[in-house]
Amino acid sequence: MRRRTTLSVAAAAAALTMAPLSPAAAAPQQASDDLTLTMLATTDLHGRVQNWDYFADRPYSERAGYETGLAKVATVVDSVRAERGEESVLVVDNGDFLQGTPLTYYYAKQEPVTETRVEHPMAAAYDAIGYDAQVVGNHEFNYGLDLLRAYEKDVDHPVLGANVLREGTPRPYLKPYTIETMRVPGHRPVKVGILGLTTPGSAIWDKGNVEGRVTFQDMVEAAEKWVPVVDRKADVVVVLSHAGVGGTSSYGPEVPTENPTDVIARTVPGIDAMVVGHTHRNAPSHVVTNEVTGEEVLLTQPYRWGATVSQVDIDLQQVRGRWDVVGTSARALSTAGVAESREVLDATAEAHATTVEYVNQVVAQSAQELSAVTSRYEDTAILDFIQDVQTDTVAAALEGTDRADLPVLSIAAPFSREAVFPAGDVTIRDIAGLYIYDNTLEAVELTGAQLEEYLEFSARYFQQVPATGDVDVEAITNAPTTEAPTGTPDYNFDILSGVEYGIDVSQPVGSRIVGLSYEGQPVADDDRFVVAVNNYRRSGGGGFPHISTAPVVYNEQLEIRQLLIERAQADGVIDPAEFFVENWQLVRGDQPLLP
Repeated sequence: MRRRTTLSVAAAAAALTMAPLSPAAAAPQQASDDLTLTMLATTDLHGRVQNWDYFADRPYSERAGYETGLAKVATVVDSVRAERGEESVLVVDNGDFLQGTPLTYYYAKQEPVTETRVEHPMAAAYDAIGYDAQVVGNHEFNYGLDLLRAYEKDVDHPVLGANVLREGTPRPYLKPYTIETMRVPGHRPVKVGILGLTTPGSAIWDKGNVEGRVTFQDMVEAAEKWVPVVDRKADVVVVLSHAGVGGTSSYGPEVPTENPTDVIARTVPGIDAMVVGHTHRNAPSHVVTNEVTGEEVLLTQPYRWGATVSQVDIDLQQVRGRWDVVGTSARALSTAGVAESREVLDATAEAHATTVEYVNQVVAQSAQELSAVTSRYEDTAILDFIQDVQTDTVAAALEGTDRADLPVLSIAAPFSREAVFPAGDVTIRDIAGLYIYDNTLEAVELTGAQLEEYLEFSARYFQQVPATGDVDVEAITNAPTTEAPTGTPDYNFDILSGVEYGIDVSQPVGSRIVGLSYEGQPVADDDRFVVAVNNYRRSGGGGFPHISTAPVVYNEQLEIRQLLIERAQADGVIDPAEFFVENWQLVRGDQPLLP
């Protein structure tokens, strides 16, 4: 086994910089026994090919100044290749690329590439850049294994997943690792081993797509198995880890830890560098000391959507006829302000134009402007549009069944604060901007007692407020929890329609739901309800109580976003007078918190 030295203090300091891209002359050739390889890494592109916001119908922009898309990533990659020499540069992607924009939705559902056999636009973009490897993320399973396989055939590089196993066997469903031989002029070849691991939550989040076909091994166990294999074959070991750090989890204890990247670095010897993902953090450099060897492992997390590219420099020396890693450093290269690659734009032009045309179709007229900006702390009509469609769909499906007489309730969450239906024309992109995920509709049966526990869990979203005095309602949402120490995301605040209740934010967590009633009568513990809910939540996403174990009474695999579009088209007018019912509110004691 080769010897590795720890990261130098100077390299660690350099790794913390956030450097803009700048042109530079080609580096001078090094002595034959010293060599620096450069790895460029992206993660969590989520369907961003071009720097375009399909929901706003304009180039993407945000207050922080980041820009997005593989077309900009390509320009950064080309510049580094020109600077360092193409033979010494390796390009990798860390997963979550097949879902996230109307473009990826369109080619999965409207004109699925599994049927048309056209090249997936994300594959076309990655190939135009010339990636060497990528790992699957959890969102690669959103549209089923057939689409993943079609994409895998399209791209020119291996798609990895060492801990994605064929059901009932220890054999990987995807290639576990790849060995890239770097042939830099003037130097002996260097073998770089790239191992791919992905967060195991897809076993729950996409249970309907993977159950009976693949299972997800604990990432740490998979690393313990495969890192020694790769280490024996390679001079440099890189792990693409589609997971964050800190071991946090958004599902129950029956599935392995969601974010164990730092645990792998700390406990599994033989790794030189790891690419981190899944959590959408901007963390160019983090060093973990391996407990077995005492050596340091460099972790780098590029920012999501191609906003940054991680540049990892790997310094090597010849030691007894083998390459030895003697230093690593990382920095973030921003894609903001760089031109989009003409090659990537050309490779995806038709798909982009088709998607733009699709999302700009007018499907209805809105009687007034409906906004989601306050949906996280007050009842709003735009979220009730979702609730009404879900309720009606499930109620119609239950007609003639033994549950036809049960009340049908509905759960929705404020996915996007920017969502709005303008007065007048409402387009597909307006509806997609409200319902940004590709969830399907299900329904379960819950008791009154289970409903109350569910709502209490959801109410953790709010921070506790004093019993008296002024309250800034904008500041009390997104409370941190054990599972979400940096703050509960908006999509984990579930709102229930069909019953009436208050959330007393002056009370501690677990004692906040007041006045839970149905048609004017208090909900009894043994009352029975059918509850419409999306498949992510029903499968256990977010760890809400009871929902994943409750009897499923409806599951026709219909996409909620498409149901919203079809309702809008059928009615022609979206009028809140037809569906908006103010059934919940924030309270303090016996008084509403908001006027």
